[in-house]
Amino acid sequence: MSAFWSGFFTSLSLILAIGAQNAFVLKQGIKKEHVFAVCLICALGDTLLIFAGVFGFAKVIQKFELVKQVAIYGGFIFLFVYSLKSLYSAFKNPKSLLPSVQHESKFSKIVLL
Repeated sequence: MSAFWSGFFTSLSLILAIGAQNAFVLKQGIKKEHVFAVCLICALGDTLLIFAGVFGFAKVIQKFELVKQVAIYGGFIFLFVYSLKSLYSAFKNPKSLLPSVQHESKFSKIVLL
């Protein structure tokens, strides 16, 4: 039962924190654009990451050095590029979370964000 509560509260803390993904989902909800698709993609991504963590992705990256290097450097590059993109977006359009700003976004652009 201890493992259940530990996992439950860890998952709860990840869901409650307003990070980049949650802010994006909130923004799409406020704009009322492709809300179901955004929530579905985020939920599937989170589920995939949770299953990878639970079923031993750490063992895979310990066993295969190439996978470990791809995970380290690929993760770094992704986060670095995403942070630069977010910083640029924050200065380009600082009012992007306001519901009064209504600019329709293409579904493909939303999915690829």
